[in-house]
Amino acid sequence: MLQLGDMFPDEETAQDWFESKMWPDGRKCPRCNGERTVESSHAKMPYWCSDCRKYFSVRTGTLLETSKVPLRKWAWAIYLHLTSLKGVSSMKLHRDIGVTQKTAWFMLQRIREAFDDNDDPPFGGAVEVDEAYFGGKESNKHEWKRTKAGRGTVGKTAVVGAKDRETGKVKARVVQSTDRETLRLFVEDSVEDGATLYTDGATAYDNIADLLNGIRHEAVNHSVGEYVRGQAHTNAVESFWSMLKRGFHGTYHRISPKHLHRYVAEFAGRQGVRDMDTVDQMVYLVRGMSGKRLRYRDLIA
Repeated sequence: MLQLGDMFPDEETAQDWFESKMWPDGRKCPRCNGERTVESSHAKMPYWCSDCRKYFSVRTGTLLETSKVPLRKWAWAIYLHLTSLKGVSSMKLHRDIGVTQKTAWFMLQRIREAFDDNDDPPFGGAVEVDEAYFGGKESNKHEWKRTKAGRGTVGKTAVVGAKDRETGKVKARVVQSTDRETLRLFVEDSVEDGATLYTDGATAYDNIADLLNGIRHEAVNHSVGEYVRGQAHTNAVESFWSMLKRGFHGTYHRISPKHLHRYVAEFAGRQGVRDMDTVDQMVYLVRGMSGKRLRYRDLIA
């Protein structure tokens, strides 16, 4: 906390820091990528691009665009969120940095969006794949919200995830179903040819090695009490579900299915940066904000 106070004593210092991380190779126009830029006297846009002839700032073309929150508060929000292993609630953030709860919630959703990186290559080596379900118990819901269609996973949202044992990185995706075709497509996107795939004994994974050439598949049968057989287990990906569920129950208490994919992307992204120090994590997250946009009206639509 003291280090962050020294790093960002005022708004000017925060702006300089954000610019140095967004533009590590020098200032560029976020609209046309032009380098012919000069400082301007515009009240809110401090730079002018001579190529596309438009004003811009470090917020332009990022998740920070149109935000009226000072960059110093953004830096504190990113720091507080990253240093909370289970995430930080919007109620706590609004008290800590002095914004409204509504603003804090919107800031956190944009921070989560920065973690979402669909360009990561598939995993090689030993990869574990498993599914988990999120949502409240049917018995705890209001009568009119209950599905009345059974127990177990009924009324919950499914998420499928893959964890690379060597790097510790995770890919995870909210899915409509955990049928054979959905899981096969996820494995195809997430696991490299030549990798070894470890799963539980769900029938949806039957013959998956025949469907995806070059993948070796081993499974453990949880239904008969088999959880480890040599190198075959799903303990690593299950530890990821455990962390995500601790955030779900301990910090957020309820996550709407509509926004669940952002929480999933956040916790998966945390796995990939957990060996970095906090400042490097902040840099990673700030750069992940570039080229993305998330509007409040789209969030609540």
